[in-house]
Amino acid sequence: MADGVPLIQVDNVSKHFGTVIALAGVSMTVWAGEVHCLLGDNGAGKSTLIKILSGVHKPSEGRILIEGEEVHFNSPRDALDRGIATVYQDLAMIPLMSITRNFFMGREHVVTRGKGLFERLDVRKANRIAREEMAKIGIDVRDPSQAVGTLSGGERQCVAIARAVYFGAKVLILDEPTSALGVKQASVVLRYVAQARARNLGVIFITHNVHHAWAVGDTFTVLNRGRTLGTFAKEEISREQLLHMMAGGRELEELSAELAEFARGRNRTGGEGARPA
Repeated sequence: MADGVPLIQVDNVSKHFGTVIALAGVSMTVWAGEVHCLLGDNGAGKSTLIKILSGVHKPSEGRILIEGEEVHFNSPRDALDRGIATVYQDLAMIPLMSITRNFFMGREHVVTRGKGLFERLDVRKANRIAREEMAKIGIDVRDPSQAVGTLSGGERQCVAIARAVYFGAKVLILDEPTSALGVKQASVVLRYVAQARARNLGVIFITHNVHHAWAVGDTFTVLNRGRTLGTFAKEEISREQLLHMMAGGRELEELSAELAEFARGRNRTGGEGARPA
């Protein structure tokens, strides 16, 4: 693990929505050059935690430290200014707009020319930058002016990731980036996650797919109903153990016992209710 000060430190963070406790005393640390996988089933608290880290929600208790300094985000812009970029499942892209326009959406001022009333987007420069940044992650975009909706799901994820990196992100928070992708498209995204780590970024990879997490992860934090079940380095835990924790361990064993008892009951009654041969 890297020496020095971590990029992000979550210290005993809780979040309450009225009487509902979404998070209860969650802690985790993210270092530069690390892929930290945040695992948990639906309702585990993953979305609430990333919304706190990205400035959407404020924690009810606990602290967030960025490079050793305690921070209080009032908006997602505050998080972006501190180098935390979040890529959500919906990607915040407009399918009918070009790759270039999506790449610079909200940041058009960095590729304009002229002043005052004559200020306008430098399309040639913007297209060149978008093409070069996509090439860095292994995607050959022949025409950056093509609609982003013509790209595959994996390629669109990579546009969003490349955009975040280009605009100075130190930490990438990826919200279920492979959940709706096929095997080939998911491999494209996972390859770029590994490239982001090689460029010394910190990556928080939120997923419920242990196999995808295991392929690129260095550290794993498992959430269950708003609480941390533990944080483990890759050498401290096996993929099977992570799967067991994700599946609910005891609940899964109880379900297996119930199914076995049900099967024995069917055998004793001669399989009543089964389809005739």
